Amino acid sequence: MELQKLRNIGIIAHIDAGKTTVTERILFYTGNIRTMGEVHDGEATMDFMKQEQERGITIASAAISCQWRDHRINLIDTPGHVDFMVEVERSLRVLDGVVAVFCAVNGVEPQSETVWNQAERHNVPRIAFVNKMDMAGADFSACVDTMAERLDARPVKFQVPLFRDDEFVGVVDLITAKAWLFAESGLEEAPIPPSSMEEFTGARGKLLEALAECDESLLEDYLSDREIDAGRLYKAARGAVLKTLITPVFCGAAYKNKGIEALLDAVVHYLPSPLDRGSVEGLSPEGEPIVRSASPGEPFSSLAFKIIHDPYVGQQTFVRIYSGTLRSGDHVFNSIKEKKERAGRILRIHAKERTDISEASAGDIVALIGMKYTTTGDTLCAPDGPVLLEKIRVPESVISLKATVSSRDERDKLMISLKKLSMEDPSMRFRTDEETREVIISGMGELHLEIAVDRLRTEFGVRAETGAPSISYRETITSAASSDMRYVKQSGGKGHYAHCVLRIEPNPGGGFEFGERVKGGAIPREYIPAIEKGVRDAIEEGVLARFPVVDVRCTLLDGSAHDVDSSEMAFRIAGSMAFKEAFRKAGPVLLEPMMKLEVNSPDEYLGDILGDISRRRGKIHAMRRFRKGSQKIEGLVPLREMFGYATMLRTQSSGRANFSMEFMSYARLPAETEEQILSEHRRRLEDVA
Repeated sequence: MELQKLRNIGIIAHIDAGKTTVTERILFYTGNIRTMGEVHDGEATMDFMKQEQERGITIASAAISCQWRDHRINLIDTPGHVDFMVEVERSLRVLDGVVAVFCAVNGVEPQSETVWNQAERHNVPRIAFVNKMDMAGADFSACVDTMAERLDARPVKFQVPLFRDDEFVGVVDLITAKAWLFAESGLEEAPIPPSSMEEFTGARGKLLEALAECDESLLEDYLSDREIDAGRLYKAARGAVLKTLITPVFCGAAYKNKGIEALLDAVVHYLPSPLDRGSVEGLSPEGEPIVRSASPGEPFSSLAFKIIHDPYVGQQTFVRIYSGTLRSGDHVFNSIKEKKERAGRILRIHAKERTDISEASAGDIVALIGMKYTTTGDTLCAPDGPVLLEKIRVPESVISLKATVSSRDERDKLMISLKKLSMEDPSMRFRTDEETREVIISGMGELHLEIAVDRLRTEFGVRAETGAPSISYRETITSAASSDMRYVKQSGGKGHYAHCVLRIEPNPGGGFEFGERVKGGAIPREYIPAIEKGVRDAIEEGVLARFPVVDVRCTLLDGSAHDVDSSEMAFRIAGSMAFKEAFRKAGPVLLEPMMKLEVNSPDEYLGDILGDISRRRGKIHAMRRFRKGSQKIEGLVPLREMFGYATMLRTQSSGRANFSMEFMSYARLPAETEEQILSEHRRRLEDVA
C-alpha cells in the first residue's frame, strides 16, 4: 500500500468519555467486525483482557488495522485512567495522528488535559470528536470553548449539530455547507433548517477565518468575500492540522452510531501519513545525528514500544517501523542492548487476533516474534546501519505493596511472573528488600497495583499474599555537608584501600548530579567512575529509610589510592560509605508524593467535600462552575491521605460526585509524620533482626 494512504492513529480521552465505544463503531463501519460489542457488557473488541471486561475500562492499549476509502488505518485504543498513562505515552511516541474524544456533557476533564499535554509534547496532530451528543445536558459549543480555555488549543468547529425536539438528529458539514440527517439506512442529505442557519453562518465564518490565517492562498479570496470551493478548504485544513495550527472538531453519539462515518472521513482527510510526518532523527553509535526517511529503501530502523506475553505464541514485541523493510527471518540489531536479534515471525495485529505476514516496511506497526533481549523503548535497526532513536519516557511509580509467598518454588514463580509483567508495563516495578526479604511491587496507583495482583493470580497462577499499599517516599537534604572516608580492609592476602572526599548539597535544578574536582591525580582516573557507581548505589536505596534519594548534587573533591591494594570495588564501597556519611550530616528529610486532585460535585455537597479535603492536608487552588448546579474543585493533596477516598466521596455525595487524581510533585513531609515513618522503619528492621 502507498505510504500516503496509511494512517497510524490513536484514540485518547478521559475515562468514560467513550473512546472504546468510538473504536468499536469504527471497526464496524470499516467492516472489521459484523456485530458491535459494548463496553458495559464486557464484549468490546479492544477490551479483551479479563480485567478490562470485568471493570468496563481500558487498561492496556490495543492495536488493530482496518480499511476506509482505500486507506489502511492502524488504530490504537488507549486507556483513560491515570494509573495507565504509560500506555498513552508509548503509543503517542509512535503514532502519527490522534483522535481526542470529549464528553459533550462534561467537556474537558482532568485526564483530557493529561493526554492532550502528552500529545502536545510529542507534537502529534489532532482532531477532536465531541461524543455523547444524545445525552441530557450535552453542549457542543461549551465543550469547544473549554478546549480553547483549558488546553490552550485552537479548536475549530467543522460541524454543527442538528436537533429536533431536543433529539440529536444530524450535523451540518461546514466545509461543504450540507446538512446530513442520521437514518437507519445511513446518512441522508437535507436542506439546512432555518433554525440552524444563524449558527451555521457564524461557525462557517470562523472556520474560513481560521483557515485563511493558516493559508495565504485563501487569504485574498476570504478578505474579498469570494466563494472558496470545498477542495481548497480541505487542502488548507489538512495543511493547518499537519502543522498543529488548528484542531478540527466533529460531533456525534457513538453509542447510537451517529457521526462515525464523518469522523473516519476526517481521519483520512486531515491526519498525517508517515510521509507527512517526515524523517525520524536518531544518533549513530558515535553520537552523531542520523536521519532516516520514511522509505522502504532506507536502512531498517524501528522502535519497540510494547511487549505482550502471549500463552500461545510467546513474547510479542510491538514495533513501529520508521524506515526500511523487514522480512520474516531477518536479523536486526538492538542498538540499546548491543545485541543481535532474529525476527522469526511478523504479525499484523487485530486486537487479540493476529495474522502472519511475510514482510513489513516503513510506516507499519506490527508485532515481532523471537525477540530475546528487546524491551520497551529499544531501537531495532539494520546490523550494518546502526541508529539509536529517542527512548520512551516512563513515569516514576508512587505507590507500593509487599507480596509474600509460602515456598521457595512459589517465590521463583512470583519473580518470573513479575519480570514478565514489568516488561509489558515498565511503569510497574519490583524489587526485593534485602533486609526484610519482602518483594516490593510499585506502580502508579491503587488500581494499577490491583490489576497487577489480579493478573499474577489469574494469568500466572501465583498464590501471593499482599500487604496494604504503601507510599514511595523520597529522601533529600536541606544543607551542604562533606565526608572524608577511608575504606581499609586487610584479609590476609591482598588488602583493600580507597580514600575519597565528597561534598554534597541540594540541587535546585532537580535530579542527581555527580561531578569531580580532583587535582594532581590524587585518585587515578580509572577509579572515579567506580566512586560514582558507589554513590549511585547509595542513592537508589537511600539512607534514612531506604527510599530513593533525589535532588542532590555530589562533588568528588579529593582522595588517595594505594599502588597495590586499591581496586574499583574498594572505591565503589568507599564512594557509597562517603555519601551516606555526608547525607546524615546534611539535614536529611523525607518527601511525599503530592497529587493533583479534581473533584466534580453538585453544589449541595461542596461543604462536606471541601472540609474532608482540608482534613486530608489538601490545599484548594481553584473552584469553578462547569455546568448548572455543579462545580469543579481543583487542589493538591498528599497521596498518603487519599487511600479509600473513592468510597468516602461516594458516601458524602450519595454517589453523585466523582474525582480524578494524578501525580504532580514531591513535597516535604510534616515533621510528626516523618518521625512516624522513620519509627515504623526502625521497628521493621528490629523485627527482622
